[in-house]
Amino acid sequence: MASSLAASLQTGAPVTRVRLMRKPVVCKESRIGKQPIEVPSNVTIALEGQGLKVKGPLGQLAITYPREVLVERQESGFLRVKKAVETRRANQMHGLFRTLTDNMVVGVSKGFEKKLLLIGVGYRAMLEGKDLVLSLGFSHPVRMAIPEGIQVKVEENTRITVSGYDKSAIGQFAASIRKWRPPEPYKGKGVKYADEVVRRKEGKAGKKK
Repeated sequence: MASSLAASLQTGAPVTRVRLMRKPVVCKESRIGKQPIEVPSNVTIALEGQGLKVKGPLGQLAITYPREVLVERQESGFLRVKKAVETRRANQMHGLFRTLTDNMVVGVSKGFEKKLLLIGVGYRAMLEGKDLVLSLGFSHPVRMAIPEGIQVKVEENTRITVSGYDKSAIGQFAASIRKWRPPEPYKGKGVKYADEVVRRKEGKAGKKK
C-alpha cells in the first residue's frame, strides 16, 4: 500500500483517502442493575438529588451516586437504579450501585453477619468491654477496638460472629481479624471464615532410606 501511495504522488494522480468508520458503542442492560429493589415497610427513604438516605430499625446509611447513575422510587414503593447515559462506565456503575443500594436496604432492616473460626492449639478469643482480644500464638494478645455500629459475639472462645447493618464495614472488620493469622495450607491453623475452604498442601516427605 505504501508503494502505491508513493507512485501516485510521483505521477500526480489523485490520492483516494480511506475513511474508517467507528462502530457505535452498544451497552447491554445490566442483569443485576435492572432488578427493582423492594423497600420494607419499616424502612424510610429520602432522595435528594444524587444522594439517598436509608433509615431502618437497625440504623441509617447514606450514599451519593455518580452522574452516570440515577435512582428513583416508583409508585409501587420499589426503588429502581437507572443509567443516566449510555456508556460502558455507566453500565458498570449500574450493576454496582444497584447492589450497594440493595445492601443498604437489607442492612438497616435485617442486618448482615460474618462468622469466623479460630483453629489452632491455644488460639482463642474473648471480649473485654468494647475490645476484641485474640490469642493467636504471638508473644502478646492482639487487642482490636470494635467499630461503632458493629456487634461482636464470641462463642466457645473460638467462634466469632461480626454483625451489623453496614455490610462493607462488617466485611472490613472481619478481614482485619483474619489478617492477623490467615489459615496456613498445611495444617489449616489460623483464622478462617466459617464458609471458607482452605486448600491443603502435603508436607515435604522425608528422605527415603
